[in-house]
Amino acid sequence: MTIEDLKTQNLILFEAISGSRSFGLATESSDTDIRGVYYLPKEDFFGLNYIPQISNETNDITYYEIGRFVELLQKNNPNILEVLASPEDCILQKHPLMDLLKAEDFLSKLCKDKFAGYAVSQIKKAKGLNKKILNPVEKERKSILDFCYILHHQGSVPLRKWLSETGKIQEHCGLASIDNTKGMYALFYDESGILRYKGIMQDAEANQVSVSSIPKGEDSVAYLFCNLDAYSTYCKDYREYWKWVSERNEDRYNVNQQHGQNYDSKNMMHTIRLLQSCEHIFKTGSMQIRVDNREELLDIKAGNQSYEAIMKKAEDLIESIELYHTTSNLPDFPDLEKTTKILVEIRERLYLK
Repeated sequence: MTIEDLKTQNLILFEAISGSRSFGLATESSDTDIRGVYYLPKEDFFGLNYIPQISNETNDITYYEIGRFVELLQKNNPNILEVLASPEDCILQKHPLMDLLKAEDFLSKLCKDKFAGYAVSQIKKAKGLNKKILNPVEKERKSILDFCYILHHQGSVPLRKWLSETGKIQEHCGLASIDNTKGMYALFYDESGILRYKGIMQDAEANQVSVSSIPKGEDSVAYLFCNLDAYSTYCKDYREYWKWVSERNEDRYNVNQQHGQNYDSKNMMHTIRLLQSCEHIFKTGSMQIRVDNREELLDIKAGNQSYEAIMKKAEDLIESIELYHTTSNLPDFPDLEKTTKILVEIRERLYLK
């Protein structure tokens, strides 16, 4: 089933403009996100063709089946609660039965974990982005050779430097493990290649050094240490960094580079907005979708505030949320029995018509 099917079969119960435009934070370059609710034809719902969610290819238009929508509301999902509480001027269509679903029937102290918890995860993500921007990983991938060192007097020298200075090649080296040590090897060298040592690594993608069979009587020429832990960490950072590069939104990345604050300013704007929304829920027991501090939030999006200032603002909001949470009259959890009965009533009336 597609979005077009929902429209042609008149299955849409609710449809609204969401995201920046509903928050009052849209600018000329803002996309128009659509979120909605639908119900399935009776034979699909009672049969084997239950479809909980339908989106377009870019996910900027998404519809939720009514049961899935209520399930997410019961979990105090921030995005879904914001859809239900959409400002009137953002609602494109609304079936009368949707009036049975009211935000106040779902708001609970669970919002602290869902709203603030999600915001904290975004802050961690922003810190990770900050690290990626400030510490780019070179495209040319290092090999395990770059994490090997030759013991020299009371210190060590990088393996590559030692190979270069001694005129040796890694393919003619043979390593033998040293008992009761971690990462330490005796290094043997076969100038002729007759002994067929395996070399220090067999290929550039090797995740550990190679150990060779060493004939009795051979003398080692050096001792090698392989920092395998550092190499594993590097491989993880390399994968994550270049995965981020391949998936990042170049327009947003260029904006972030231009303002020079080393964080995703749009993401942090919405993180602060989400924390402020959570604070409002516990202060008033209600939701506020349209922000009343548009200029402040757009100032964050423009990158006019330092990374440290944004983190301080977030920490202050989290502290305030904790305080209001303890004094809030909201229930610990939504009334599952009541809201499930509402869902059942909506379904009955839809399928009996």
